[in-house]
Amino acid sequence: MKYRNILAGAMAFALAAAAAGCSNNNDTSEPSSVPETTAATEPETTTAVETTEAATEEVTEEERTQPEPVEASDPNAVTFDDGDFSFVTVISDDEQAAVGELSVEEVMGNKMLKFTDDNSVPLEGKVQKLSINAAQLVGLENLPKVRKIEFDLYAEATADNFVNEDGENVNAPGWIGGGGGTVTSRDEKWYDFDEFSGGEYDFPLSGAVHGEFKFLLADSGVCWSEDMTAANFLIMRWGLSNEADLYLDNIIFYDEDGNSIPIVNEPIEVPEGEEAPEEAPVEETSAEQ
Repeated sequence: MKYRNILAGAMAFALAAAAAGCSNNNDTSEPSSVPETTAATEPETTTAVETTEAATEEVTEEERTQPEPVEASDPNAVTFDDGDFSFVTVISDDEQAAVGELSVEEVMGNKMLKFTDDNSVPLEGKVQKLSINAAQLVGLENLPKVRKIEFDLYAEATADNFVNEDGENVNAPGWIGGGGGTVTSRDEKWYDFDEFSGGEYDFPLSGAVHGEFKFLLADSGVCWSEDMTAANFLIMRWGLSNEADLYLDNIIFYDEDGNSIPIVNEPIEVPEGEEAPEEAPVEETSAEQ
């Protein structure tokens, strides 16, 4: 009996050891399957990257669309919707001043003032100048209240002389920038407004280049007064890199509190000898002074 018990115990121990050995063999086989799983996922990762790049390219292409004109929401904005531009004059008073005609044209459903440049003036050094009669637009009583003027400017290329970074000729206006100024009530000196800047390098017509002219020294009398019957301001575009026409829209005048000033648009008779200068005189006053 003892012998049989010993033999039975020995056989049970052997079976347990064999079972443990099988279990260990199964555990060591698991790490060998990890590289196989990793290798199988590599093509999926590459595909995901390619898909992301393709999606980025599609978004880039969608963003390259023709800009549309901006419509003003302020009720006191000069929008040219009525076709009246009697308060705007083309200034062609020197050899570099552009020559052309004014009209109101509808662009993508939005009416704007258009300056059609006849390109008789060479491109290099040319300046497109528009004089805006502020006295007529806001009235003499509101002239002293004006502290800021905003407007939207557009350029439309009429040739393919703009050369992009790739050396290609493109029918686009390129850089769109300039500035402006006016004569103020303080000793009738010329005051330079801040410059504006923008550009369009892919399409013939640019989006809105927003300009802001501010009377930063108004507290010192560098602004308009109610006796300035010829008060006007110039908008000038310079640095042209391609033949282009000019568009103007959404002129808004603001007071010191940021409120827009109503437009009256009533012509004012200017006494003889009181015409405002159309160009900056020798003595100037600027916002930097």
